[in-house]
Formats: sequence, structure tokens, C-alpha cells
Amino acid sequence: MITERSEKLYAEACGYMPGGVNSPVRACRSVGTTPLFIERAKGSRIWDEDGNEFIDYVCSWGPNILGHACEPVISAVKAACEKGLTFGACHKSEIELARLIRKHFPSMEMLRLVNSGTEAVMSAIRAARGFTGKDKIIKFEGCYHGHSDGLLVKAGSGLMTQSIPSGAGVTEGCTRDTLLAKYNDESSVRALFDEHGGEIAALIVEPCAANMGVVPPKEGFLQFLRDITAEHGAMLIFDEVITGFRLSDGGAQKLYGVTPDLTTLGKIVGGGMPLAAYGGRREIMECVAPLGSVYQAGTLSGNPCAVAAGIATLKQIESTPDIYEALDKKSAVLEEAMKSAGLNVNRCGSLMTAFSNSKKVVSYDESRACDTEKYAKYYRHLLRNGIYAAPSQFEAMFVSYAHTAEDIERTAEIIKAFNGE
Repeated sequence: MITERSEKLYAEACGYMPGGVNSPVRACRSVGTTPLFIERAKGSRIWDEDGNEFIDYVCSWGPNILGHACEPVISAVKAACEKGLTFGACHKSEIELARLIRKHFPSMEMLRLVNSGTEAVMSAIRAARGFTGKDKIIKFEGCYHGHSDGLLVKAGSGLMTQSIPSGAGVTEGCTRDTLLAKYNDESSVRALFDEHGGEIAALIVEPCAANMGVVPPKEGFLQFLRDITAEHGAMLIFDEVITGFRLSDGGAQKLYGVTPDLTTLGKIVGGGMPLAAYGGRREIMECVAPLGSVYQAGTLSGNPCAVAAGIATLKQIESTPDIYEALDKKSAVLEEAMKSAGLNVNRCGSLMTAFSNSKKVVSYDESRACDTEKYAKYYRHLLRNGIYAAPSQFEAMFVSYAHTAEDIERTAEIIKAFNGE
């Protein structure tokens, strides 16, 4: 595989950007390769600057559930661009997207559009604090909720990949009100509520963790969180930036049958454009300015191009009734291939991670204990054979509707050929 062009571009990029990248995991340091510079993408495929072609299972880290450059989405964005990139003012498409979101996430009785998952989570937590008048929040080790200061504590994903326990530049004051629990461990949550119950504004969780690798919730765990937060008057926040419209058209809350007080969405809801949303019970969201005293604003929030991409994506999902069944079937084939190659697989729908552990990973500590060097060998094996996967043990593999039967069959063959070298 020729990578000369990517290597030259990366060397130049390192002179302008920290590590040559605009998001840390893209540097590919944990897998021992030079990052590829992508030139174009279509359907299930991407092509780099050297002309190498890959079947893509990163899918821009989740947004491209329909595949790259889906024609209805591209057409909608082009039409919106012709009318102006941003207004900094209200437009009717914002209402249409909000209506679509609430249709599938009825728990989001009122919502606000923002620009990123990080912003959505930060704003949801602020709303929870404003509504309850309490300061403390509970998060889980290994769950990533964006890079806002108060949440960069054992935050999984990129921090795990870079072996950073918490971010430098984050003061003790910023995290003083952040309490840490263990994912899938009810006793750790109960202990925090026993000690701080009257001070806790919210508990935030990835309903299916996807930033310590994919780690689904144990049976009854999410309902336990629903019950204990209600008991103590704390808000339950589902961070569905990854799982929203990925696990079902109503996200993890529909799949598992548990309703949170607040929800954050991103990735798929923006159709590949910078867009996210947070929302929940009406009385909570009515605390947000201009109705209430919880302040949050954004110049580009709800910009027409991103909103157009989101609307087109959600309408395409609605018009494809077999999408989730098809994604599950494709993903199951890859799961079996990974098991045949001696890998331990966690999968939830079209989200999956191949681990090297001897037993099923159900916690942050078990995820951290996996053989990351073996994953690096696995990654390089896939890359050499035209498969583009996440350059980190702790990220998810994403399957899209655009992956054909031939793509899946070819990928399964390559996975089965992995011998650990």
C-alpha cells in the first residue's frame, strides 16, 4: 500500500496543528501507523490521497449511517447553501427538524439545536443544575461526554487511547462537583446517592457505552438508574450522541424501554454536518433562556445547511423501514467473523468492538485491561487489506446501510484471516 502522499501531508500538518490533527485519535499513534489523508468518499468506500480504496467502518465516527455522500442529503445541503450558509436568525427548517426529532424521541418535549455533542451535553447539565438548584453530577468511568472541563475525568475514548487519565488544564475546581461511578455497577451508584443524594443534580450516562469500546448495559441497569434518580430528585440524562438513531429510530431509550429526563443527540441527527441537540421534559427546558435563567447561545446553532442535512437524513431513515434489521444482520456476520479470528466481541446493533480479552468486557476496568498491541496488529491487518477501521481499541466499529453484501462478505473473509500477527 503506497502512502507517500499521506506521509508528506502529515509531515506538513504537524507544523501547523498539534500532532498534525484536529482530533487526537486521528493521529493513529496507538496503532503504529501514519494517518491517511482522505480525498473523497462515496457509499461504503473512501479513497485516500494516494488513491488507495477502503471499505469504511469508521463512517465519520457514526454520522454516516446511510453511507458517504448519500444523494438526498447532498442535494438538500446544496439547495440550502444556495440560499445562504448562515443567517444567525430563525428559519422554518429549524421547526421541521425539531418536529422530526420529537416524533422519534417523545421524551424531548422541548429541545434546542446546537453545534456539537460536547455543547449539547454541557448545556443539558447546565439545564439540570438550573432546574434542580443542585450542583453535583454523577458520570461513569469510561463514558465520554465531550471535552468540557467538568466531564474530563476518566472519560474513555481518546483519553484512554492517549493514556491520559484526565485532561491537563482542567482544574480541581472544575471537577469538584463531578462524582464518579462504575458503569454496570449498581452498588457504586447507590453509594454515591447514599452520601450525596441531596446534592446531586443529575446522573449522565451513555445508555450503551461506546467510548471504552462498545459495552452494553447489563439487564436492568438503566431501569435502576431511572429509579434511583427519581427517588432522589436528580435528573437522568441519556447521552445519545452516538446511540441516537443508531440503535433504533428512537435511540437506546426506545430499545431498552427507559425514559430519561434529558437527552443529548449528535452525529446522525446532523447527517454529517456540525449539529447536535439537547432536550427533555418541558418544565426543565423552560428554564433555558430566554424563558428562564439558564443561559446558552450559539451564533451557528440551527444553521440552515446543517439543519437541511439533518432533515434529509432523518427522512431517509423514515423511508427505509428495514434499515435497522438490515444493519443488524450485516453486523452479525462481522461479529461471527471476529469470533472466528479469536477475538472477543461486544456488539449492540450496528455498533461493535473487537477486544482481545479472554472474557466478555462489561466494565471500564476490563476494557482497560485488554491487549492494545494485539488490536494494533488487527488494525494494520485490516488496513493492509483495504478495510478502514477505528485506529483505537476503545472506539466503535460502525456499519452503514450503504455496506453491500459483497462488502460484508469481503470484510468477513479478511477478518477471519487475521492470525494475531
